[in-house]
Amino acid sequence: MRTRLSLFFSLGLYCTASVAFPTQIVLDKSLAEHQLSPRKLHGRFLHITDIHPDPFYEPGTSQSSACHRADLKDSRPAGYYGTAYSSCDSPFSLTNFTLDFLDEHWTSDIDFVIWTGDNARHDNDDDIPRPLDEIYDLNRAVAKKMEHVFLSKGIPVVPSLGNNDIWPHNTLSAGPNKIFEEFSSIWSAFIPSASSASFHQGAYFSTEIIPDAVAAISLNTLYFYKKNQAVGGCDFTDPNDPGNIHLDWLEEQLEAFRSRQMQVWITGHVPPSEKKYFPECYYRFVELNLRFQDTILGNLFGHLNVDHFSFLDADDIGMDMSAEIFSGSTIFETLIADFLEIPEPLEETHYDNYAVVNVNAAIVPNPYIPSFRVFAYNTTGLSGFARDVGSDPYLQTTKATRRRRALNDKQVRASKKPMCELKTWKCQFDKPWHSDSESPSRSNSLWSPLGYAQFYMPRLEEFDQTHHPEFELEYMTFPLSGLHPDEAAQDITNHQYVIPLRLLPEELRQSGTVESVYTPYELDDLTIPSWLDLATRLTKEKDLRLRFKEFMYMGGEES
Repeated sequence: MRTRLSLFFSLGLYCTASVAFPTQIVLDKSLAEHQLSPRKLHGRFLHITDIHPDPFYEPGTSQSSACHRADLKDSRPAGYYGTAYSSCDSPFSLTNFTLDFLDEHWTSDIDFVIWTGDNARHDNDDDIPRPLDEIYDLNRAVAKKMEHVFLSKGIPVVPSLGNNDIWPHNTLSAGPNKIFEEFSSIWSAFIPSASSASFHQGAYFSTEIIPDAVAAISLNTLYFYKKNQAVGGCDFTDPNDPGNIHLDWLEEQLEAFRSRQMQVWITGHVPPSEKKYFPECYYRFVELNLRFQDTILGNLFGHLNVDHFSFLDADDIGMDMSAEIFSGSTIFETLIADFLEIPEPLEETHYDNYAVVNVNAAIVPNPYIPSFRVFAYNTTGLSGFARDVGSDPYLQTTKATRRRRALNDKQVRASKKPMCELKTWKCQFDKPWHSDSESPSRSNSLWSPLGYAQFYMPRLEEFDQTHHPEFELEYMTFPLSGLHPDEAAQDITNHQYVIPLRLLPEELRQSGTVESVYTPYELDDLTIPSWLDLATRLTKEKDLRLRFKEFMYMGGEES
């Protein structure tokens, strides 16, 4: 099998019909050496997730066979670029088109890429088992394409391990192991040498995406995931549990980055929640997010393929052990129920009790349609918008920010240690919380996330060899007023365009638009207060709530 796959992924070749594989476009790779040049900061980054390329996908076949075999009873055959709202994975035509589209339209306007896992097909066809060698080869092919599209242009890429990037899926034991050894080779271009030890230990690592200023921490969420029965779930009595070792490492990383006055994005595949994570892993993860709120810019995840956001709340690590977790039948219902619990008025809310989790929609049209997201972040205070990182690698926060943080270190609020004798992590949280109302996660300042634009591919079924697909803007979080420079401003030449106008619909390219369906949220930024404001608005404004639900499922059925 490995020999056939290796030949199948050969550069520039097309596969002929055989017993093992259907005829289709191969996932092309580049062997060119990376020609790195000094990076320019544009104040934007890409989040892409859940590509799920499938070497057996065959256009015209039935959905009931995972788009692998024909079935005349199936009324809607598999499309050339994928099958929307189905259980089928991505044809290589979609994978290649997506990455080529990003190469052509976005690589000149982004600073780094967050890539959160699942780069192999699902194990959903009993007639075609999914061997480990196939998983490795699919990941290797996608990684080579990512190197060519992004890394060759000096754009850092931060990958994460997905639950379908291993076999059996969801099941992963402690490292070092052969899986981590293989991925250390597959991702060798993305993992800094300083992170080699942690990656071999548990497939997690950190990297500085803006030197001495902003880092990304890539988690191995399989060690926290309830479906992984090969680990102990961060049991407090077992310090050698892989989840506990991982979170010990995460704590050390956050301490180190905070001591250097840096900001951090936390990334991974399975998003944190009381439903998805082992309870003890979840408690520790929430507490670390709140303790380092002045350092963590936000959390970026994939896996669920549902576009939404949620909160990590101090109440989640309270000591009401009998409290019931709301188990709504859909993610939407669960979120709205959680949002209803946010205390009001917001002006009196303790913002240091919250952290934000963003979950991105997927490239794979399973069960929705292809999508990716581009974030904008604040670069105010840098000498020119397109800042040359190579000429001044030590981009730092202002001296005033450093002085304020030093003062804040003496005034941090300690989390309350519950009076209990239970052997749970909840009883151990007694370290100070570092929260600062002027930190980038709380107040729009240097490195704060400003907003994002969501792009998707509607009408997927209309595209074929002669009709090429298109990614279109679905919506943005930005206000209309932020898309264009203020005409009254004295200097509009340095206006920071949150999204390049050439990539927006025609109605948004001209200033003066009063209202647009593309800007339903009108958020000035993506700080914690802004997210809490949106959450409370969603509980009160029915029309906005319906739009939010529509975006979550992209016109498909709720899950």
